[in-house]
Amino acid sequence: MLLKKIAKPLLLMSILTSSNSALAQTKVIYNANGYTPLYKGEVQQFSTLVIKDGKVVKLGNEKLKNSFPDAKLINAHGNTLLPGLIDAHGHVIGLGDNLSQLDVRGAISVDEVTSKLKVFADNKQGWIIGRGWNQELWADTRFPTAKDLDKVVSDRPVVLSRVDSHAIWANSKALELAGITTETTAPEGGEIIKDEFGNPTGIFVDKAESLITQHMPAPSKQDISGSLDAAGKHLLSLGITSTHDAGIDKTTWEVYKERGELGNLPLRIVAMLSGASPDLDTMLKAGRYHGKNDFMEIRSVKVYADGALGSRGAALIEEYADRPGHNGLMLETQEKLEALFTQSFKSGFSANTHAIGDKANKVVLDAYQNVFKKTGGILLRNRIEHAQIVTPEDIPRFKALKIIPSMQPVHATSDMHMAEQRLTEKQLSGAYAWQTFLKQGSVVAAGSDYPVELANPFDGLYSAITRMDHNKRPENGWRASEVLNREDALRAFTLGGAYAAHQEFKVGSLEQGKWADFILIDKDYFKVPVDEIYKTNVLQTWIAGIKRYDKEKNIIDK
Repeated sequence: MLLKKIAKPLLLMSILTSSNSALAQTKVIYNANGYTPLYKGEVQQFSTLVIKDGKVVKLGNEKLKNSFPDAKLINAHGNTLLPGLIDAHGHVIGLGDNLSQLDVRGAISVDEVTSKLKVFADNKQGWIIGRGWNQELWADTRFPTAKDLDKVVSDRPVVLSRVDSHAIWANSKALELAGITTETTAPEGGEIIKDEFGNPTGIFVDKAESLITQHMPAPSKQDISGSLDAAGKHLLSLGITSTHDAGIDKTTWEVYKERGELGNLPLRIVAMLSGASPDLDTMLKAGRYHGKNDFMEIRSVKVYADGALGSRGAALIEEYADRPGHNGLMLETQEKLEALFTQSFKSGFSANTHAIGDKANKVVLDAYQNVFKKTGGILLRNRIEHAQIVTPEDIPRFKALKIIPSMQPVHATSDMHMAEQRLTEKQLSGAYAWQTFLKQGSVVAAGSDYPVELANPFDGLYSAITRMDHNKRPENGWRASEVLNREDALRAFTLGGAYAAHQEFKVGSLEQGKWADFILIDKDYFKVPVDEIYKTNVLQTWIAGIKRYDKEKNIIDK
């Protein structure tokens, strides 16, 4: 028994010692087609990168490697080298869960969803959880019903999240277990979709989701840790070296800190506490957390102001063009938002607020402005997550209030057809306005919102540069005045995310003294035809000078 007790710490010590040794070694990456944005604004090209103690020592030409005769030489074989990409808005555990749950993303009909459900259910016990349906892809764009799911699975509860997570589709067994009847009312900030007779149809929007989800089995720490590893492996294979996790609960917070102390996180994570968590006060009182070697940072709160456009939960000033009399859902009042901001700021945490509709963005900006006057906090680099539909007169307020627009370029190309149906031209006048934000001097932090969208950052870079889908539609791009050039798009996925996390002097570019986080890819990002960008393959991913992913080996290096 004593041997067993000793063995695990010794194994961990061996792993950490090996990792520390690899970190300390001087390495020279040469024969690279290197590019890095610089903090001052320009892009530097180089062929040789020198690394020591996991950090950048110098960039230069091939002659530079002769200055370090004792270094380990690593030939990049002419491949393009970029700084590690930063996804400024994702859901790490949700992604990890999604990799093991029923995935119905891209299904073009209810029948396709139920066919996939039938196959999945044959090999699954207990609750069946899935994600990814989107009625906007179907010939009949109406919401589906519980009866559709009952035809395939009626003996066990089934809960499928919409692609944006702002609505769930449940079968009758799930409704029965949750005690949902015609008398059940939705909480403030939520909606139960009912038929003409007042019967719940099986669709629950935004805060009404909790009527069902509170009955689902809670994941264990082991489950969360497993999802973290699965998500980390996937993200590393896509060239993401750092990700911001938009809203974590108490159990995930505990796992993150435990893994942070052990030093075995798969990639860098900047985590936001969920403002909707009943344990928020406990987590805030514990203070900000900074992990070893900048692998874990917890210093912000994710606040939720409205729903999503696809479920018509985004809060709009004027009614939806395709649903008269409906203006979406505010999940919190302005008073509640101000209370959450005040609570966060007094604990030294910034507030990163989900706001998609123009009403939500306006209310959130008003709330920030009021709290800044009373409490301060304007210098905490607060963010609005998504900032999708903003009135032109509210866009300059982001700059005045020092609010960072944290935006996901792929949302524009995913939403463009739906947005044209949901919104009027007036409402679209400030939509997905990346270029407008940049021109006024705002720092745009780019991400994907995975698993709502695919996590591949090269999809996001392509969307930012073209505002077209993969079929190059619409020609010249949707609302093309808001496109970004390649340099600005790359900056948004590197230094923009670093700045939003207070890490612009640590990561986001390959400059002296920063962590050597970088990727090798198979295409020249700055020269390849634009329609090749999303087809880019990541060959290797390095964090702090240690290779963590190799496409050829298909392994994560320790």
